[in-house]
Amino acid sequence: MACVTKFHLFALILLIVLEWRHCVDGKSEVPCFFIFGDSLVDSGNNNNLENKGKVNYLPYGMDFPDGPTGRFTNGRTMADVLGELLGFKNFIKSFPTAKGSQILEGVNYGSGYAGIRDETGTHVGALVSLSKQIQHHRVTISRIHRILGKNDSNYLNQCLYLSMIGNNDYISNYYLPNYYNTSRQYTVKQYANVLAEEYARNLKTLHDLGARKLAVIGLSPIGCTPNATAFYDTNGSLCVKPMNEAAILLNDLLKLLVQDLNKKLIGANFMYLEIYEIIWKFVNAPGTRGLIKGCCEVNDNGLCIPSKTPCLHRNVALFWDSFHPTEFVNLVTGTKSYYTLRTIL
Repeated sequence: MACVTKFHLFALILLIVLEWRHCVDGKSEVPCFFIFGDSLVDSGNNNNLENKGKVNYLPYGMDFPDGPTGRFTNGRTMADVLGELLGFKNFIKSFPTAKGSQILEGVNYGSGYAGIRDETGTHVGALVSLSKQIQHHRVTISRIHRILGKNDSNYLNQCLYLSMIGNNDYISNYYLPNYYNTSRQYTVKQYANVLAEEYARNLKTLHDLGARKLAVIGLSPIGCTPNATAFYDTNGSLCVKPMNEAAILLNDLLKLLVQDLNKKLIGANFMYLEIYEIIWKFVNAPGTRGLIKGCCEVNDNGLCIPSKTPCLHRNVALFWDSFHPTEFVNLVTGTKSYYTLRTIL
C-alpha cells in the first residue's frame, strides 16, 4: 500500500503544478498545439461517427470539467495534461468542434480505435485513421490561411505537433485474426517494419505541411492491459509477453525513424517520447499488482457500461476500462513528456 500512496502523492503534486501553471502569466509556450492519434488522445472526434467506439457518456469524463466529452478516461488525457503545462488556458478542441479563430490554438484530430494503417479498428465501425486525420489537418491549414493570410507558414512552424498512435495496429488489428489478416501476412518483425515505413510517410507529409516541432509518442505495454491479460495467455506472467515484445520492437524502430527524419528533413526538430517504461514501472511496482484491472464494469468491447458506478479508488488505479489509463496515469505521462519536450520548444 505504501507504493500506491507514493504514486497518489506524486499525482497530487502534479495537480498542484497544473493549477500553478494556470495562474502564472497565461501565455502558452507555443502558439498552437496539433494532436494526432487514437483513443489515448481522442477528445470527441468519434462522437458523431457510426461506430461502437465512442464514449460520450458517464462514467467517462466523470472527473473532467466538462463531463463526458468523448475522452476514453475518467478525466484528462495525456494530451490535455500536456496542453495545460504548455500554458493553454483551454483544452484543444476536437476537429468537429473547433470553430473560427479557435483553430489558431490548435486542433485535436485523435480518433478512438484509429491506427497507422487505414483498416485498423474498422471492425467497430467508422473512425479517423492517421492518414484521414492528416486530411483534416489540410482543411485546418486552409482555414488558418484565410485568417492569417501569407503568414500562416511561419505560424505553423512554431506550433507543437503530437502524434500518439500505433497501439491499435496491434490490439485492433494484428492480434484480432478473426477480423484482420495481417498476422497471416507478416511476422511480428515484418509488421513492425511495415508500420514504421507507413508512419514515416505520414510524418513526412506533416513536415511538408509545416510541422517542425513534432513529438512521437511510443507504444505502451499493450500486453499488460486488462483486456490482454483476460483474453490472451500470460503463461504465468503478469502480462502477455509477446504483445509487449511487439510493442518494444516498433518503439525501437520509431526511435531510429525520428533520428533519420531529423537528418533528412529541413528544419525538423522531431522527438521520440518513451512512455512504455513509465507505465511498465507502475505495473510492476510492489503494491500495484492488484490494480492491473479496469476501474469500471465493461461491455463486450471492453468499454465502460453506461452509468455504472466505477471503482472508488480511481485516483490511484492504473486502468479506467479494459484498455485505457486513468487520469492519474495521464498526469504522470503527460508531465514527464512535457519536461522532456522542453528542449525543442
